[in-house]
Amino acid sequence: MTAAPTPGIPLGAWLSDLDDEGLIRLLELRPDLAQPPPGTIAALAARAISRQSVKAATDALDFLRLAVLDALLVLHADTHAVPVTELAELLGQRVGADDLTAALGDLRARALVWGEAAVQVAPEVASGLPWFAGQAVMEVSERSADEIADLLERLDDAQNDLLARLLEGSPVGRTRDAAPDTPSDRPVQRLLEAGLLRRIDAETVILPRLVGQALRGETPGPAELAAPTLETTATTMADVDAVAAGAAIDLLREIDLVIETLGAAPVPELRSGGLGVRDVKRLAKTTGIDEPRLGLLLELAAGAGLIAAGMPEPDPGDGIGPYWAPTVAADRFIEAPTAMRWQLLASTWLGLPARPALIGSRGPDNKPFAALSDSLYSTAAPLDRRLLLTVLADLPPGTGVDAGAASQAMIWRRPRWAVRLQPATVGGLLAEAHALGMVGRGAISTPGRGLLAGAADEDVLAAMAKALPKPLDHFLLQADLTVIVPGPLERELAEHLAEVATVESAGAAMVYRISEGSIRRALDAGRTASELHNLFEKHSKTPVPQGLTYLIDDVARRHGQLRVGIAASFIRCEDPALLTQAVAAPGADRLELRLLAPTVAVSQAPIADVLAALREAGFAPAAEDSTGTVVDIRARGARVAAPTRRRVYRPPTPPTAQTLGAIVAVLRKVAAGPFANVRLDPAMAITQLQDAAINQTSVVIGYVDPAGVATQRVVSPINVRGGQLTAFDPAAGRVREFAIHRVTSVVSADD
Repeated sequence: MTAAPTPGIPLGAWLSDLDDEGLIRLLELRPDLAQPPPGTIAALAARAISRQSVKAATDALDFLRLAVLDALLVLHADTHAVPVTELAELLGQRVGADDLTAALGDLRARALVWGEAAVQVAPEVASGLPWFAGQAVMEVSERSADEIADLLERLDDAQNDLLARLLEGSPVGRTRDAAPDTPSDRPVQRLLEAGLLRRIDAETVILPRLVGQALRGETPGPAELAAPTLETTATTMADVDAVAAGAAIDLLREIDLVIETLGAAPVPELRSGGLGVRDVKRLAKTTGIDEPRLGLLLELAAGAGLIAAGMPEPDPGDGIGPYWAPTVAADRFIEAPTAMRWQLLASTWLGLPARPALIGSRGPDNKPFAALSDSLYSTAAPLDRRLLLTVLADLPPGTGVDAGAASQAMIWRRPRWAVRLQPATVGGLLAEAHALGMVGRGAISTPGRGLLAGAADEDVLAAMAKALPKPLDHFLLQADLTVIVPGPLERELAEHLAEVATVESAGAAMVYRISEGSIRRALDAGRTASELHNLFEKHSKTPVPQGLTYLIDDVARRHGQLRVGIAASFIRCEDPALLTQAVAAPGADRLELRLLAPTVAVSQAPIADVLAALREAGFAPAAEDSTGTVVDIRARGARVAAPTRRRVYRPPTPPTAQTLGAIVAVLRKVAAGPFANVRLDPAMAITQLQDAAINQTSVVIGYVDPAGVATQRVVSPINVRGGQLTAFDPAAGRVREFAIHRVTSVVSADD
């Protein structure tokens, strides 16, 4: 004779027996239970077993813990207490005793499981599983993902149609063909034989979990209750940090380029928000940055408040607006130390509520995802990034993984997120992490580890400063007038070199090109020929080519003979013949030049227009101020005032330990009130009231009204629906409704 199931104890009673530390730990693990604070332990228990809260709690569980819940549902622990020994017997050798004990302890701490020698689970736990109850425990497939895919490719139309119906709806199907004596040529029998269906009974089949994943195009798994053993690579942390630092330098250089480009030519915002596909292509061509990487840079810059949509100053004047342009914060960013600039971008990426990898791809509506648009918004993206880095941080230092291995580990840790943690998506996250310098050679970097762990800012900055190569005070001049820079230059030297040379090839070792135009640009900025000679002689580790010396002297000799000032503007020249030639040059007529003296001419055009027209005509004019000093009048770039209306993800702030302690203190105080000795699980109350309604018997309920007054009354339940008890109240002589969560006790009136 089979022993009767153990009824167990209600969750409310079990929670009442927990010490304060246990209740506080529960509220820490499930913060939704404390917001708003529950009024009683009964209310806390009711909230803890509600579907929404259970789903939130199971979201943070790994495959082992979800499989334990799955096994308990198979053993019907949602209706009665199940001995832990039965659970261990069902799971068998798939999990060690210590691991099972640890998993149960964690589930108890979350109040998803309660009891000691015999345990129970809430009925709503089934809704928190990312599969049909029993699929993780009852299905142990010996076939690999490739074998399953091969079997699916061989199916005929009838079999494919049958699997498609189960995939679209419930994985459980009813059919007479499931009986063992059904002819073997029927589609159901052939699928059962191939292991692509599982028989539950003679009239019921179920689509196996791994087969369903394969049909959806997902990587099947996980299947083992132990964490997967990953294929890894190993290198030294010095190498990891060096690679990460190099990536950070490239990132910052490209961010500066994006800021400079948008400052010179702000890009109109689409009506729907973001940047148009053509605008992104033009930016990619102008900057030389490929489109996928440019999309990441734009999202980072916007997230960090370095660019924003608004009306820039100066106003482009075409009335289109708003425009995407740098903000005033971009100037402070450019001047900040390298490690501090990296920290801003890396921390921005960690919390960035967007998926830059989607830019350019098409969504369900077949429209492309636009850069900087709200269509990229995702509150799950920061969670996925932190999960990836956590997987890497848990490996030995210097140990790296590829996207496939990282995806496997991430899905095991968060099975409910499996759809968005497939290898292709994780590959995009890993590429972003490499680009940010958070990861190098597949392993988390030292600065990245500190940032993930929430280390102090000064510690993170020190780690990145240590990883960065020491700034160089030299470069290598070549005979072909190129400059090779084997590493990052000191800031002042880099600025001076950028004035006189143009970047030809970017990377760990940058290559600059010196030309007549670049030398003229430096002279326009106020540099003199002697300053340029001194720059190259002082900082070049190779001899200065004679051709460069001649080129600087030649450009300088012709530069500045024509001087343009403000009248509206004027032209001054010591050579009357050259000035006469300039006034008569093609295109100069639009400047309305007029000679005032053999060496002076004036114009009604702005000084910038005069300089541009003379340069187009082949001259090398220089701008001067009222003292005759050469000045740089190049535009500094457009700026918008401040970041704008983009949606920002702010994760909910968990209650403090002090707040949780106060909540628990209130629960204890309430428990010492009129119903201190009455412990009622709301689920049990609903069951008792439903039984009374069915049997048409009367009960005595304890009830706390909205004013907080506790009473007891005899009622005859009619029905329980939508959290309300409808019952006849003899004392009032009418039918009344009572809120279930205010019912504190239910006792038969016949007792």
